[in-house]
Amino acid sequence: MATDALVIDKINSYYGDSHVLHDVSMSLKRSSLLALLGRNGAGKSTTMMTIAGLVTAKTGEISLFGKSVARQKPETIARAGIRLVPQGRRIFPSLSVEENLKVAAQSRDIQKPWNISRVYELFPQLKDRSKQKAGTLSGGEQQMLAIGRALMGNPDVLLLDEPSEGLAPLIVAEVARGIKEIKNEGLAIILVEQNFQLAMSVADDIVILNTGRIAYQGTAAEVQANPELATKHLGVF
Repeated sequence: MATDALVIDKINSYYGDSHVLHDVSMSLKRSSLLALLGRNGAGKSTTMMTIAGLVTAKTGEISLFGKSVARQKPETIARAGIRLVPQGRRIFPSLSVEENLKVAAQSRDIQKPWNISRVYELFPQLKDRSKQKAGTLSGGEQQMLAIGRALMGNPDVLLLDEPSEGLAPLIVAEVARGIKEIKNEGLAIILVEQNFQLAMSVADDIVILNTGRIAYQGTAAEVQANPELATKHLGVF
């Protein structure tokens, strides 16, 4: 049995002729959260999109529980058990909250499957808005819906790209609570996040990108004990 949920090994990704990711390698342990940090333009979202198949790695390997998913179609990767919550949420604004959840449903053989009732338990605000068009929700509610929609696919690995972006502090705390609950369910998570404190509050491991290269890898405990290990790469003071 593969000890890691996801292994990324020396991936190189391009936009046209522009070389964005340079031999990026990292591993995501089962039932853990890896915070992927870095300044704007460091390659974080490109890494997430490469894992999800929306950007094709020119070279390198990506393995889910020991099985290669590199260079497969996004829908194949999603069915295999990787779901992306993209930056900017990208919910279906003309559909209701419940319709957004239903359209993403996928039955998979996991220990405690997600369904609409469980998503509403995680984010009660969504139950109160279940018949409301998603485009009329607040930013925080849309973010909760985007996370809930990904969970409806019953993934093994969840990719969260900037979930706190543009949200008020109270809503950030609510989203963080949801992330912690999902992690406690045993889901393996990669979190891209500009909010350093939020990332540190939920992370087990830290990876920092700088101009498409790994600048630092370590545990969250190591960074908490010695914050400059991370902050020197992030411009966080």
